[in-house]
Amino acid sequence: MQRARCYLLGECAAVLELEPPVSLESQKRIWSLAQRLATMPEVTEAIPGMNNITVILRDPQTMVLDALERLQRWWEESEALEPTPNRIEIPVIYGGEFGPDLPWVASQAGLTESQTVEMHASVDYVVWFLGFQPGFPYLGGLSEALAVPRRADPRLEVPAGSVGIGGGHTGIYPLATPGGWQLIGRTSLRLFDPKRESPALLSPGDYVRFVPQKEGVC
Repeated sequence: MQRARCYLLGECAAVLELEPPVSLESQKRIWSLAQRLATMPEVTEAIPGMNNITVILRDPQTMVLDALERLQRWWEESEALEPTPNRIEIPVIYGGEFGPDLPWVASQAGLTESQTVEMHASVDYVVWFLGFQPGFPYLGGLSEALAVPRRADPRLEVPAGSVGIGGGHTGIYPLATPGGWQLIGRTSLRLFDPKRESPALLSPGDYVRFVPQKEGVC
């Protein structure tokens, strides 16, 4: 079992953080623990991250130190959660103005742009967690050939719906924002809408498949 450490974050939160490596099995246990914590009256929110979980406490003054001990114990008791996932297809226009970094990613991988798109769209990705922005999915399953570093000079504005690669993950920007991932395409789907019953389109454990559109490289 991976070792975990617990520590306080500010005045009202506790964090459980695992030692490397990152693995899907560990993420499944984190999802399981988050689901368990979400049902507890003393917890305001449980936020799963990559190899960690942050717990917002309802009454931190009376329980914060006890929470650290209990988090450690609950982690040791946790089991991998096998959720019933949604399987969502994301239409993407690859390349051109929508994916300005596709040529560079292809050159780094030693592939043509079409081969790069084919490789990127051939995988059922798993949503490991949401972070950075509301509804921003960090997707696991990216081919090592496409695992390129982030840009050295982040863009001041990345359009909403942009599909990017940052290290070993691929993801989708739900909202316009500064960002440093390599942009290879864009989707018209709205990943985050606060007016929806479930504002985020994707959740941890969901499966995502990118579908190249004829308007772009395919």
